[in-house]
Amino acid sequence: MPAAVLSSADLGRLKWRCRRGLLENDLFVERFFRRHEAGLTEDQVRGLQGLMDLSDNDLLDLLLARKEPEGELDRDDVKEVLALMRQPG
Repeated sequence: MPAAVLSSADLGRLKWRCRRGLLENDLFVERFFRRHEAGLTEDQVRGLQGLMDLSDNDLLDLLLARKEPEGELDRDDVKEVLALMRQPG
């Protein structure tokens, strides 16, 4: 799948949107961006946005694999981003 063309302003807005209240979540998000920001696809951006709509505790449960995506989040784009975020550092 081709990489999305995100301007630096769009990328900055996305990163700002991904800031979390729990340090643990921020660590996962920062590592994700360090590894993948240069090649983010539109699907990955959409999946990431879906994850960011969660509360901090629900997001952490997914990141730590205590839960799996359900309902509206049970989508391929969300699962792909989640798998990338769960990769050990």
